[in-house]
Amino acid sequence: MGTVYKYQAYESAAYNVASRLIDDNVAAGCGERTAVFYRDTIYTYRQIQQLMNRVGNMLKDMGVGIEQRVMISLYDSPEALACFFGAIKIGAIPIMVNYMYTADDYRLLLNDSRATTLIIDQDFVETVEKWRSDLRYLQNTVVKGKATRPFHLSLYDLISGSSDDLDAAHTSADDVAFWNYTSGSTGVPKAAVHLQHDIGQCVESYGKGVLNITRDDVLFSASKLFFAYGMGNSAYFPLSAGASVVLLPDRPIPTLVFETIARYRPTIFFGVPTLYSSMLQVEDAAKKYDLSSLRCCVSAGEALPSEVFSRWREKFGLEILDGLGSTEMLHIFISNHPGQAKPGSSGKILDGYAARIVDEQGHELPAGETGTLWVKGDSAAAYYYRHHEKTKQSMLGEWFNTGDKYSRDGEGYFYYRGRADDMLKVGGIWVSPIEIEETIIHHPAVLEVAVVGKPDEAELIKPKAFVVLKKDFQPGAELAAEIQTFVKKSIAAYKYPRWIEFVPELPKTATGKVQRHKLRE
Repeated sequence: MGTVYKYQAYESAAYNVASRLIDDNVAAGCGERTAVFYRDTIYTYRQIQQLMNRVGNMLKDMGVGIEQRVMISLYDSPEALACFFGAIKIGAIPIMVNYMYTADDYRLLLNDSRATTLIIDQDFVETVEKWRSDLRYLQNTVVKGKATRPFHLSLYDLISGSSDDLDAAHTSADDVAFWNYTSGSTGVPKAAVHLQHDIGQCVESYGKGVLNITRDDVLFSASKLFFAYGMGNSAYFPLSAGASVVLLPDRPIPTLVFETIARYRPTIFFGVPTLYSSMLQVEDAAKKYDLSSLRCCVSAGEALPSEVFSRWREKFGLEILDGLGSTEMLHIFISNHPGQAKPGSSGKILDGYAARIVDEQGHELPAGETGTLWVKGDSAAAYYYRHHEKTKQSMLGEWFNTGDKYSRDGEGYFYYRGRADDMLKVGGIWVSPIEIEETIIHHPAVLEVAVVGKPDEAELIKPKAFVVLKKDFQPGAELAAEIQTFVKKSIAAYKYPRWIEFVPELPKTATGKVQRHKLRE
């Protein structure tokens, strides 16, 4: 077990994490240092501070007050950083959301969060506008790019007229700082409420304790800011150390990721297992792309197959530090360390955290036995917003029930054994089989469907659908492809089933419940 401690922020009554990460760096002499590499432009710490302050003043001028929610749906960019930290600096609560969401997703989250202000890229505005009349609380839509509706506000117009001086709100370490939405076993998104001091715990335990980030480092994360994982990688880890970050707004396809590494020469790269596996498929990558700047590669989001670890090390001479984190714990709390990585393992518990593997009664199990992983540490979310029962089930006093099945060896290394529920992680993103099933069932040919996880050729979990057809339809490759396309057009495309198997019936219990374990077998 690691040593659990309280972050230093508790020593001061006044604490604002946005001011601590950005203002303090400028005050310490980092104002002219590079904070962000973005396309062909370099942003200094002073420029990020000024942009953050302008956003904060913009929000105040719009009437956004302390603890009011501001939803942010932007590509990774300096403006995304400025909007996130600008909201925190005035005491408001930013909510970064996945810009791949559908119109139904936006409607649900805007109404659930009661966000009065939405800051959104022009590419996603029409998706939200589909449900404009159903959005109960939204008052202001601020658009980065071209504002196409009369009631839309232009982000650039607003911040150009705002002051770049801003005093931080008088918040404390225990004030709410931001929310991250996650999905539970029912597939209903839940907002994990994080406090001002949570970031400090992650910085101490992982940013310093594992990666040892310094001012000389350049970080690059293929995982986006709207992930809790990506937020740490691209926001508070580099800013906490006075380091630099490369922000990539584009979809992180393997060749583009390689090109970005070769161009900006980062020292630390963050990816997910699916991406590492895809990058290994790029022909002659080791000859085409210069990765010599990298001192560290990190993986999280789902378990890293040992084969991917070994092939990556053999091909590029770099080990991948696999780790386990969650939205509720904000970032990684179990990790491999440089020079000590064990293939197939998530690593060891970090200082600042403690872990238990328990049976169904909550009794701790000895090394070698598989059970449910509980963890505690000061970065844990305070609760799920408007999900009282789920909060009670998952947040057990100081302990958080991860829902993951794990075992631990005699050296303290943890090994992932599966989920305690039926949720899937696809490309590092939680996916609900229920949501996929409810989409497929609307296809005119489908009578019944069940979705489970299946490992692909790289041992990464992807959705597989077992489909029972209506009597007038015949199974075949063409129909399978049609159903896959139907899913891609109905919900976020990454959720589509990679395989469809047509079956005469689904295995069920006497009470009519689908026996998913039989399908997985």
